[in-house]
Amino acid sequence: MTRLSTHDAIIIGAGPAGTSVALTLARRGWAVAIVEKSVFPRRKVCGEYISASNLALLDQLEIGDAWRANAGPEIRRVGLFSGETCAEAPMPPARDGPPAEDGPPAKDGPPAKDGRRAKKDGFGRALGRDVFDCLLLQAARSAGVEIFQPCRAVAIDPDGEAQLVRIQAGNETTMLRAPVIVAAHGSWEPGPLPSQLGKTNRPSDLFGFKAHFTGSSLAPDLMPLLIFPGGYGGMVSADHGRLSISCCIRRDMLAQLRKHPGHQSHLSAAEAVSRHLMESCRGVRDALESADVDGPWLAAGPIRPGIRSGYERDIFRVGNAAGESHPLIAEGISMALQSGWLLACELSCAPDGRAGREMAGRRYEAAWKSLFSTRVYAAAALAGIAVSPGSATWMAAIVRNFPQALTLGAQLSGKTKPVPGFV
Repeated sequence: MTRLSTHDAIIIGAGPAGTSVALTLARRGWAVAIVEKSVFPRRKVCGEYISASNLALLDQLEIGDAWRANAGPEIRRVGLFSGETCAEAPMPPARDGPPAEDGPPAKDGPPAKDGRRAKKDGFGRALGRDVFDCLLLQAARSAGVEIFQPCRAVAIDPDGEAQLVRIQAGNETTMLRAPVIVAAHGSWEPGPLPSQLGKTNRPSDLFGFKAHFTGSSLAPDLMPLLIFPGGYGGMVSADHGRLSISCCIRRDMLAQLRKHPGHQSHLSAAEAVSRHLMESCRGVRDALESADVDGPWLAAGPIRPGIRSGYERDIFRVGNAAGESHPLIAEGISMALQSGWLLACELSCAPDGRAGREMAGRRYEAAWKSLFSTRVYAAAALAGIAVSPGSATWMAAIVRNFPQALTLGAQLSGKTKPVPGFV
């Protein structure tokens, strides 16, 4: 017999975007369910850096103190490693603001715990997704969110004024019913849901790779951008002495590296990327010379940056499902957390019914574009330059002569832009 569970909102995906929505709604009196296909803790292809502008939001979600206790050192400098170039400049601090205003009214429940003065955190830090996602999900569980994990959402169907989400865990099927459905499942994995993206193969596709290292000699307060033939990446000191290194590389360049003369025919994609990074960036070689890899390399993709619909077919989208910037600017987690918060704010004050959802969807899409579109377009322009043949040389020359360009780039990426509702 199939079990039926009814809620006000169903969130598909328990990453930062999904849990940000769930926590905010649950603390405003909503009955919320999260469906997550993976067992936690889990590692993710992610740069793991969180800008300081998010920390008032983390306090609002009531995980700020836990985040501060676990995250790596403050990142006070931004750098560039490309070829023999190793340049650096100050990281711009986050803007200080007055106390947050009260958020939108709760739905049939107590008011949001807004209005607290955020702790002053001028600089961002990095925390592994295997730790960060668990902190968020535990907070959601404590707030009363019902967690279905590991479960996979396999269908979404209309059911009057609500929708039915069919989820599976092994051979067991459960039906969840709610008027509000939020897709927070990312954009990299195709699937049967109407909110999931189809995939095509193009030579210019970007694939993401990520690994942790211990024993690195990278300065703990430095986050360098890596520019190398066919791709880009970044390094940052994260929690528990781990160095997080992540990068994107074009499909055609990856194929070329795996066939490179002198390389063994069975060279894996991760091995090819690791060698390419070491050979292309002196700063990477120096930082990892005495380091040990902590766990296997991860891979994901293809990564398709761009702005997508935030509300379509009566499904809301947050995180990468709504849109994503090139990872070059290290704003993925920030955009995920903030998009979830934006959506929850609009849903909280929208009237019930389809007309109310459509209004919330329009307002959310406008708020999303206002907050994120500039950094998406700026990241696309920079990434296009970074992966063009020969561009690494002149980019390195510009930064060597004008290192303040790195500080300006960090500002353009949104690292100092306050989250709406916390200014």
